[in-house]
Amino acid sequence: MSTEIELKLQLTPKMAKKLASHPLLANIAPQKQRLLNTYYDTPQLALHARRIAMRFRKKGWQWLLTVKSAEPASGGLAMRSEWETQATPGVFDFSHVDNEELRHFLEQASGQLEPVFTTDFRRQIWHVPFGESLIELAVDRGTIESRGKSTPICEIELELLSGQVADIFGLTRLLQEKLDLHPAIASKAERGYKLFLDEPLLPFRAKPVELNADTTPIEAFRRIALGSLEHFQRNEAGILISIDPEFVHQARVALRRLRSALKLFAPVLPSEFVTAYGQTWQTLASALGEARNLDVFLTEILPPVVDAFPDDSDIRRLGKKVQQRSKEARKSIVKLLAVREYPQLLIEFTSAIHSLGEATQSSLPDFASQQITHLAHRARNCAKYHQSLSQAQRHRMRIAFKKLRYTIEFFSPLLSRKQFSAYTTALERLQDELGQINDYATANEIIRELLSKRPLSPIHGWMLGRHSLLISQLPGSIEIWQGHRTPAVKLTQKAVK
Repeated sequence: MSTEIELKLQLTPKMAKKLASHPLLANIAPQKQRLLNTYYDTPQLALHARRIAMRFRKKGWQWLLTVKSAEPASGGLAMRSEWETQATPGVFDFSHVDNEELRHFLEQASGQLEPVFTTDFRRQIWHVPFGESLIELAVDRGTIESRGKSTPICEIELELLSGQVADIFGLTRLLQEKLDLHPAIASKAERGYKLFLDEPLLPFRAKPVELNADTTPIEAFRRIALGSLEHFQRNEAGILISIDPEFVHQARVALRRLRSALKLFAPVLPSEFVTAYGQTWQTLASALGEARNLDVFLTEILPPVVDAFPDDSDIRRLGKKVQQRSKEARKSIVKLLAVREYPQLLIEFTSAIHSLGEATQSSLPDFASQQITHLAHRARNCAKYHQSLSQAQRHRMRIAFKKLRYTIEFFSPLLSRKQFSAYTTALERLQDELGQINDYATANEIIRELLSKRPLSPIHGWMLGRHSLLISQLPGSIEIWQGHRTPAVKLTQKAVK
């Protein structure tokens, strides 16, 4: 078995043509290949379900059988296990797979394997000495085909043949100075399965992070941060081409989780790292926040008012103004994602995360216990005075509960499952109510701004009444939450998930 360390970058055909004249490649003779690959799976897609890709590749006159794990990429970088050997097409011999459990699974499935999609592309390769490393730079151009449908391939793969992972990022940064290159996280196999299944573009939600008692705090941060980055990147396409507001919502959640993780782990992170990236995502997060507030107003808050007062001209006028502002907010996000600095930031931040070194520090269970205790105590102090809080103070209370919830979710593999379920249910209910209160407070600000020159109308009374009602219901949810013990960290935790 080998471990493939690879950074994938999207580029346009125009950029692909310019790459060959880049100074870094001036004195390196390229190799050219045509690669034809057929990916196999069972009718039930058992390999896909286990995040395994299996293919036959024709490379010149040679045939290869390859098995790859399909760990997700973040910031474009993927580290995958790979087993490859010379083969005869259609002969499923997995004796080269040295993972006994995986080999047994593949052998059991071999009688059912059938083609699901193909990739056909031309590859141009340069072996680039860079820093202390040798890196294979490959440009692939071609198509993925399945069931009569196809989608284009135009990408760069930077594979570390020997040396340091940091050099892949260093080479990428130099390439980005002259070329528009965007980190890509979907492998050809992933794209092939989506084509085969005819899967629509859907919002991507946060996935659990694998942690255990032996994970160090730095490694825990690395996994959480890269998971949040993947969460954000997988919603990019939807922001750019879909009108579904959930893409914006999930992208906003991803950045909130990322920024929460930076603050949560700040005590064990290098101070220069926290200083460099603590506020890096603020501009994009603010743009997403504005767009999300307008989406909530249009999809959740305004419809019942329209139903109640269908003939009110101020309400109709307000709806049109908010729709226009929502379009402008979405355009602002698209512009931020289009600037050259954005893909450069993805590479720089991913590189910095992978470069974090281990230092003498507390165990992860101890660190998690300290942070959960601290944030739970802060939330309880806020809740103690909830009846006398101003709107700004109630907003800070909402943030305190949000930080607590993210922290509980991050460390969930270490927590007592019995306490975790009931506590998080109560915490989610309370946070949802605080979120609705904030939504109506934000809605009142939107109305005051957009109808500032109009006399009071039914919508003003509706919003104030709904806001007051939600606040009156808050004590019950606080009492339910206070009745649950904060989940304890299991200091002997060994399970991974």
